[in-house]
Amino acid sequence: MRLSPILAIILIVLRGFHGIDFGFYLALVIYSIFSLIFWCINPWFLRLTSKNRILFSTGISLFVGGGILVIALFLAPFHQMLDLFFAFLIVPPLGIAMISYIIEMIENNILLQQLLIKAEKKEAVEQMGAAISHEIRNPLTTSIGFVELLDKDSLNQEKINQYLSILKSELDTAERIIQDYLTYSKPIISSVEALNVQKELTLVISLLQPLANYYSVKVSTNLLSTKLIEGDRSKFHQCFINIIKYNIECMPNGGSLLIETVDTGTNIMISIQIAGEKRNEEQLKMTSHTMSVAFNIVRAMKGTIDIKNKIGKETVIQFYFKPIKAHLKR
Repeated sequence: MRLSPILAIILIVLRGFHGIDFGFYLALVIYSIFSLIFWCINPWFLRLTSKNRILFSTGISLFVGGGILVIALFLAPFHQMLDLFFAFLIVPPLGIAMISYIIEMIENNILLQQLLIKAEKKEAVEQMGAAISHEIRNPLTTSIGFVELLDKDSLNQEKINQYLSILKSELDTAERIIQDYLTYSKPIISSVEALNVQKELTLVISLLQPLANYYSVKVSTNLLSTKLIEGDRSKFHQCFINIIKYNIECMPNGGSLLIETVDTGTNIMISIQIAGEKRNEEQLKMTSHTMSVAFNIVRAMKGTIDIKNKIGKETVIQFYFKPIKAHLKR
């Protein structure tokens, strides 16, 4: 209805191509009057429900068509009465009803799509918030553990320097995680180097050992593979600290965690086997956030993940990476 004056002008011009006669002047008067009326009632019309807008448009068409038909009955010959009846009372209202229905259906679909996009954006923000809070706790928890160790009087200077170095490394990791999310960046491999899986996992486990002791979780290792993979060391640490820490925290009553590496010939498999955890639905939902971040990192390093997870039973998470044939310079 906002465009009714423009549409009225177009209709009048088109009618003029058929000749400047009584019908043209009649159309000029009718279209002008109704276009102004529709333009004025447009705000009220938009507040109507979809169904009422269709009924209103169809009713107006019937009213206008009936008025034109009454005038035409006095001017047209009797044998054209049936044609005029269909031309003014059947075809226009039916066409307007169909067009109005299509327009309303398209607008409703657009509205639903916009609502869906908003809902997806809201869910994405919630998931990002959950992922940030979960990931940032990893280096912070490790840092707290080493701060507590530094509080002991029996430490020598060598141990103090070692713990301070680890603290700085973990805080740097926290800063990188925050920067990644602030810039909406996905886990991207920024620096590629040769990683010794056995060495890097040993470092990760040593960082999380105080947390495992706190939760009475026995961490065992069977690191057999000595081959190298290609990737980003900080992202590799982020991935496995994230997963191992979360699974330790899922065992408040204690449990066991076995970390293995196996050379399958074509891949290096890293297996994390967890036994003793009691997961509820909310914890499993949080696992999806954890694994989503880990999957992005593993995928960026051209690896794959296989998860075998059953509520109340053993969980096995397997990572597969392609070994590199030649050692890269560090």
